[in-house]
Amino acid sequence: MIGVAAIREIIAVYVKYGWTLRRVMLSAALKKSLGESPVEIFGDVPVIDSDIDAAWFSRPPVTGGVAWEIRHLTEVPYALLENIDEYDAEFERTLQAVEARLRMTVTAKKPA
Repeated sequence: MIGVAAIREIIAVYVKYGWTLRRVMLSAALKKSLGESPVEIFGDVPVIDSDIDAAWFSRPPVTGGVAWEIRHLTEVPYALLENIDEYDAEFERTLQAVEARLRMTVTAKKPA
């Protein structure tokens, strides 16, 4: 399971390249293992209870919609990127669909 130092490093790399941490999804197991308050690690970013551990980042668009990337919070890097119009009525539904794709992919990779 990923630790606090590795999570902070992931966030630092994204910030270095112009990304902003927008949301964090944590399983009960990871939240418990972190040993620190989510506020100490993620600041005022919303932390959502979830069955997967992931962080949403965004950055201003070069062209088109805003780039949103969901990064699975594990030692092995895996992320999905989607360009989204944040003012679209389907914005939240689009994020949920990307989360579902991440969930399916990481669940399929877990050993039985």
